[in-house]
Amino acid sequence: MSPPPARSAWLVVALLVPVALLNYLDRQMMATMKDSVMADIPTIGGDVNWGFMLGQFKWVYAFLSPVGGLIADRLSRRFTITASLFVWSAVTWWTGQVTTFQELLWARSLMGISEAFYIPAALALITDYHTGGTRSRAVGLHQMGIYLGVMAGAFGGFVADTPPPFGWRFAFSACGVAGMVYAVPVLFLLKDPPRVATLARGVVTLFRDLLDLFTNVAFILLVLYFTLPAIAGWVVRDWMPAVLRKEFGLSQGWAGIAATVSWQLPAVFGAFAGGWLADGWVRRTIRGRVFVSAIGTGLMVPAIAGVGLAPNVWVAVAFLALFGVGWGFFDGNNMPILSQLTKPNLRATGYGLMNLVSISIGGLADVGFGALSQNQVPIWVTFTALAAVVVVSVVLVLLIRPKEGALPGERRP
Repeated sequence: MSPPPARSAWLVVALLVPVALLNYLDRQMMATMKDSVMADIPTIGGDVNWGFMLGQFKWVYAFLSPVGGLIADRLSRRFTITASLFVWSAVTWWTGQVTTFQELLWARSLMGISEAFYIPAALALITDYHTGGTRSRAVGLHQMGIYLGVMAGAFGGFVADTPPPFGWRFAFSACGVAGMVYAVPVLFLLKDPPRVATLARGVVTLFRDLLDLFTNVAFILLVLYFTLPAIAGWVVRDWMPAVLRKEFGLSQGWAGIAATVSWQLPAVFGAFAGGWLADGWVRRTIRGRVFVSAIGTGLMVPAIAGVGLAPNVWVAVAFLALFGVGWGFFDGNNMPILSQLTKPNLRATGYGLMNLVSISIGGLADVGFGALSQNQVPIWVTFTALAAVVVVSVVLVLLIRPKEGALPGERRP
């Protein structure tokens, strides 16, 4: 089958970038509004409960991601994306109404359920449309929407500090309404490519699909590789505002800005540069995207260690910027690498399984970091250990060897 027209391929990315922004804005606001939320809901208690709340979101999200991937691969990527956006936006609105820790846990759990269906379906749809040498750039552009959402969430501390009628509750309610409204044009403008419908009617069973993945050594290596840097990524995303506030005495608002914009803005550059470099390098060698991703994780090693050892906030911000560039290289190439290892009708499922492992471990990292912080473990010890974990990931990705030639239903880049 001939590839989709370039206009349709880029329209898909343009429609999904705002969805990706909302997906991570709704998550990041909670991290930057920590002090205000805890003050308004005293039953949260201390950092251990806060870490458990962050972790519970991830565990629910992780375990439902493969389900979202299976549905997207077998039914409709378009309807999976639209339903996910509408439901998580409704839950975001409800988050602004909760009054107890138990209600907050329920809200975050429901958000985890609804958001779990988006990323596997969205990235699989992008790779359906971008079958040639634009795949890494297209995925990287989508990931830029995520980084912009995290940066927008960085201002949550300032919003939370403003008096009523604004504050943290207003922010969640407003973002929820915006997402529900945007779900309408997404439903009508987003289209599944014809190939997806054909694959959905195939006779390949769920058991055989999963067997194909679990017996694919390169896929197992990718799952491990995807997981290890993400441990540090989740700690940086969820806890860095609190770390900078505690270590350097920043206000809640400025801590949120310094902890997120400092690495998310460089991540935008990293996703763009990494996508451009990977799409070019893969024309010369089938492992081009693997090499670009390895460069990114290599940059993250000194960055993470440096954040833990930083003597002042400016040095910490500089190392966070280096982390962001590396993260963009890494994050923008995971689905393109997966697309070199699996058939088109397994991509959303495969990415969902990657999320299952990675985010489950990320949830444990959130809880563990909260416990270490509450027990006064030096920050440099924790971040040095995280850097050592990322070193292992660099080795793992270099062991991945995509097959020469094209996969079924694909064109060679």
